[in-house]
Amino acid sequence: MNCPSPAVADPAELIDSFDGVSLETLRRRRSSKWVKYPPDVLPAWIAELDVPLAEPIRRALHEAIELGDTGYAEAGALPEAFAEFARARLGWTVDPAQVQVVPDVMVGVAEILRVATPPEAGVVINPPVYPPFFDILEEVGRRVVEAPLARTADGWALDLDGLEAAFRAGARVYLLCSPHNPTGRVWSKADLARVAELAARYGVLVLADEIHAPLALAGAEHTPFLALDGADGIVLTSASKAWNLAGLKCALAVAGSPRTQALLARIPAEVRYRAGNLGVLAALAAFREGAPWLDALRLHLDRTRRLLADLLAERLPEVRYEPPEASYLAWLDCTALGLGDDPAKVFLERGRVALVPGHAFGRQGAGFARLNIGTSRALVTEAVRRMATAVSRLRQDPPQQEDQADAGDP
Repeated sequence: MNCPSPAVADPAELIDSFDGVSLETLRRRRSSKWVKYPPDVLPAWIAELDVPLAEPIRRALHEAIELGDTGYAEAGALPEAFAEFARARLGWTVDPAQVQVVPDVMVGVAEILRVATPPEAGVVINPPVYPPFFDILEEVGRRVVEAPLARTADGWALDLDGLEAAFRAGARVYLLCSPHNPTGRVWSKADLARVAELAARYGVLVLADEIHAPLALAGAEHTPFLALDGADGIVLTSASKAWNLAGLKCALAVAGSPRTQALLARIPAEVRYRAGNLGVLAALAAFREGAPWLDALRLHLDRTRRLLADLLAERLPEVRYEPPEASYLAWLDCTALGLGDDPAKVFLERGRVALVPGHAFGRQGAGFARLNIGTSRALVTEAVRRMATAVSRLRQDPPQQEDQADAGDP
C-alpha cells in the first residue's frame, strides 16, 4: 500500500480542504454521526468533525496498517510528546512521568472515581453540561451535585458561590468541564484560581475535562487547571476532539502532584490495554506534527462561528447565540421560537436536521439545542436553512391540540 501524498504546507489550502469535503463523501462514513439517522437527515449532532484527516496522522495510521501493528497499546513516547505540546501550545509544564494513558476521558473519570471515592460520594458538575457527566456518575454509583452555571450579561459563568456551597456541604469531587461543553466558554484564569483555592480549602478532588483545550479560538486563552500555582487534581485530555480521533480510543490522565499520581497508580493496570494502539499512534502524530493542521482548523472554525451568527440573524433572528470561545459546538437558545422544551425534535421532524436536545445537558437546557458547526460552511448554511424551514412549517401547520402536550422528549 502506498502512503498518501506529502503534507500540505499552505495553510490556505488546508483551510480550503475543510470546506471541500462533499456531503456525498461524508455519507460514505460509518461513524455514529453518519449512520444514526436516515439518509434524508443532515446530521449536526454528535461531536465529530467533517474534515479530512491530518496528513501526519494519515501517514502514521497507514504505516501501522502496512505493518499489521494492531495489537495491544503501550504509551511509548506519547507522554513526552504531550508534555512538549502542552509546553509549546498551552504554556503548561507537564512531567511525563505523571501522564497515564486511558481509553477515553470518561473512562478515565469513571476509573478515578472508583479508586478515589466511596459509593454515593457527591460529585459536583455545572449544568448545562456534557450529558455523559450525568451518565458516568450513575454508572459508578456516585451522587450528582449540581452547581449550575450562571447566565450573565457577559454570557455563561461559573457560579463560584454555588460551587463553594456544594463543597461546604460535603461534595468530594468536582468534575470541571474546561473549556465548557456545550456553552463553548473558556474559563478565566482568575475563576480557575478561585476554584483551585476552594478545592484546597475543602479537600475536594478536581477532575478537569480539558478535551477541547487545543481548540481555543481567536480571542480566548485556555488555562490548564494544573498550570495554576498551587492547583492540584487530575486533568483528562485527548487528541480526539481537535484531530477527530474519538473512535481510535486514546486519552491521557495527567496528575498534578504525588498525591494524585498515587491515585492514578491505583487504577487497574488492565485499563491501559483498553486504549487502542492506533489511537496511541495517531495521538503521537497529532501532538508531534499536527500543529499546522490544528492552526488551520482553528482559523476555519473562527470564520464558521461568525458565519453562523450571520445566518441566524438572517434566517432565525429569535435564536439567541453566543459564539463559542473554543471548539465547534454552538449552544442555541431557541426559547423565543415557541418550540417547547425540545426544539431539536421540531428541527428533526420538520426540517430533517439533527441537533442534540438541550435537555440532555440537564434541566437547564430546556428550550436549547446544540449544533455541531465542525463541518464545511456550505453544510452549516444548509443546517440553518433546514432549521428555518422547520420553524416555518410548524407555524404554517401547527400540531393538533392533543399533540402539544407531548412537545419534547420525556
